[in-house]
Amino acid sequence: MKYFLFFFLFPLTHLHSQIKISVTVPKDTPQNTQIFMASSLNGWNPNDAAFQLKKDADGSYFIEIPENQGKTEYKFTRGSWETAEGNAEGKGIENRVFTFTGKQQLIKNEIISWAKPELKKNTATPNVKILSENFSIPQLNTVRKIWIYLPSDYASSEKRYPVIYMEDGQNLFDGQTSFSGEWKVDETLDALFAKGEKQAIVIGIDNGGSERLNEYSPWKNAKYGGGKGDLYADFLAQTLKPYVDQHYRTRSSAKNTGLIGSSMGGLISFYAGMKYPEKFGKLGIFSPSFWFAKNDLKQYLNQHSKKLRHTRFYFLAGSKESEDMVSDIAEVVEILKKKVPEKNIKTKFDEYGTHSESYWAKEFPGAYLWLFN
Repeated sequence: MKYFLFFFLFPLTHLHSQIKISVTVPKDTPQNTQIFMASSLNGWNPNDAAFQLKKDADGSYFIEIPENQGKTEYKFTRGSWETAEGNAEGKGIENRVFTFTGKQQLIKNEIISWAKPELKKNTATPNVKILSENFSIPQLNTVRKIWIYLPSDYASSEKRYPVIYMEDGQNLFDGQTSFSGEWKVDETLDALFAKGEKQAIVIGIDNGGSERLNEYSPWKNAKYGGGKGDLYADFLAQTLKPYVDQHYRTRSSAKNTGLIGSSMGGLISFYAGMKYPEKFGKLGIFSPSFWFAKNDLKQYLNQHSKKLRHTRFYFLAGSKESEDMVSDIAEVVEILKKKVPEKNIKTKFDEYGTHSESYWAKEFPGAYLWLFN
């Protein structure tokens, strides 16, 4: 085995670092392989240059992580999810986890193997299409892939439908594009429609990869970025929604339009709903990363909550996530209750819940039914 000890590239001294992580890697790891740490700290980017392993003078590798809060989930990759670490059979493993304690820690890791790339299958149902591979986001001077799910009876009827805008489009419909499982939004809504439940159009917006943290928070975090979320919210309200309403049979009112996102996607969905309550009246906030800018978020909410009286909120989180996840949501809910009728607020906290696509996929049907029925 080769031995690696590596640092995050943070401008802090050893005295201020709280966690040092070491890892042994398989003997067959090529000498010049680039190794990265993907985690909940960097939006699970598998090839983030700021999280790349670096050699020191004696040829070893090491990483020191400054103090933060709660739990952090992470994995090691060689630059993509197809080449992430694996178990003895070369299959994917569960996320690694450490908890910030405020004390110095040395965490040792052993990589058993590098996962062998698997051919992922396309699992999207026929009523999922690519609206655009390069939809313009003029507010951010970039483009993004946009997905669209149309109800099973869309082509055979003249009905108009509610619309849900969802973040991290890669993980919503297709196992081939998801990095750790899909939400199965299309299969879920097809099944609900077969039972006579209300149908909706779903718009999935791919995240920006290395720009995900920047675009999914309107406020800056000193360690992890952010600050472009205000422009991203403008894109949702001023560019994407008008386009969808013009080209598809939608019910365009706020009470028929939702935003749903998880983790950082939950943060930006909540913010966009606060900024544009006249556009988005139903918010599904799954495991939101409120920690990223909690003080800014609470201040903004205190100033704008009076506009949210008719908005419906569905908050979801698991107790197996970060230690502050549930309490952060509870603080936000207490502020909301001062201006929003309690009947418009639903919280669901599960002991079994984890920060994962599989958890969010399991809970999506209940959130959808509560928000839209």
